Amino acid sequence: MFIAAAAALLISMLFALSRAFLGPSIYDRILSVNMFGTKTVLLIAVLGFMMGRPEFLDIAIVYALINFISIIGILRFFEYTHPPVVNSSEQNGESDS
Repeated sequence: MFIAAAAALLISMLFALSRAFLGPSIYDRILSVNMFGTKTVLLIAVLGFMMGRPEFLDIAIVYALINFISIIGILRFFEYTHPPVVNSSEQNGESDS
């Protein structure tokens, strides 16, 4: 049963990687990298349980914290480096009022 769970996690990680490489926007790619990190934490926990090594949970928790902090940092970076999105009606000089 745990082997099936690990296999399902690996398959969903492959889907997340494909979205990270093919995502239409930067935010889709960041979300897929975050999902990949979350699935990695789950995979570490499942493998630790399968091998009877509870110390893997500590490693999984540290990895989850690193994943969270890095995603926040990446989002902050792209928040301040990308120019704001301009609406097409604003580009043409039209306004809503």
